[in-house]
Amino acid sequence: MSDTEQAPVYTLSQGSIPLLVSIPHMGTQIPPDIAASMTPVAQHYDDTDWHLDRLYSFARDMGASVLQPRYSRYVIDLNRPPDGASLYPGQDTTGLLPVDTFDKEALYPAGGLPDEAEQQRRLNLYWKPYHSAIEAELARLRREHGRVLLWEAHSIRSHVPRFFEGRLPDFNFGTARDASAPPGLGQALADLATRDGRYTAVANGRFTGGYITRHYGRPAEGVYAVQLEQSQITYMQESRPYPYLPELADAAAVVVRQAVELALEWLKKYEG
Repeated sequence: MSDTEQAPVYTLSQGSIPLLVSIPHMGTQIPPDIAASMTPVAQHYDDTDWHLDRLYSFARDMGASVLQPRYSRYVIDLNRPPDGASLYPGQDTTGLLPVDTFDKEALYPAGGLPDEAEQQRRLNLYWKPYHSAIEAELARLRREHGRVLLWEAHSIRSHVPRFFEGRLPDFNFGTARDASAPPGLGQALADLATRDGRYTAVANGRFTGGYITRHYGRPAEGVYAVQLEQSQITYMQESRPYPYLPELADAAAVVVRQAVELALEWLKKYEG
């Protein structure tokens, strides 16, 4: 096994409150052996969920657990099912092992796509450890608190014609159409985000929640899961080199924290 394969594939900060914040698409590294097989465009990491550790810095202050990967979604997508099934049948999306960017730029040269054995290798090395960490941390927090909130933190450019027309709402809350969290929570979060008129928001719109939200969100078992797909225009520059913009981010982070706090309040009172 190489040194790269032995290196930690994620970091987990364990907290003391019933909240796990997972940020599966913020990794910005590609192991050298994989990078050597890819096109130069991969080195820009254009489809990263940039700076979410900084935007969610309040979560650690609250006492939350925070889980984030080391490696880019271009290595393997941690928010896709292990069998590669589409999360949105009939709609364009990137897969478990992405072969192109959101702008449909090839990540591998012609004839150089990873084979099934390589996909399985990456599942074992990168995907499975991250999901084992989710499972273990949710179990720990549920033992301590009875119930737990899994908050899936994501972000994306405000305009990606491949996936949606026009400009994406600023805050896109997904609860798997009320299957991963108490009915009405998604809409309550969207209402909160829009109440001062500065931002737009939607519940269970184009993004209803990815694999992590759908798989782990089991309200009947005491685990709520909410995905927030946040438009990057609310907190950063959406073009290279993708800088963080504190004057925007500070205001957006207030809304995100209020949304997390509201979901935690629902965690306490829901009897479903």
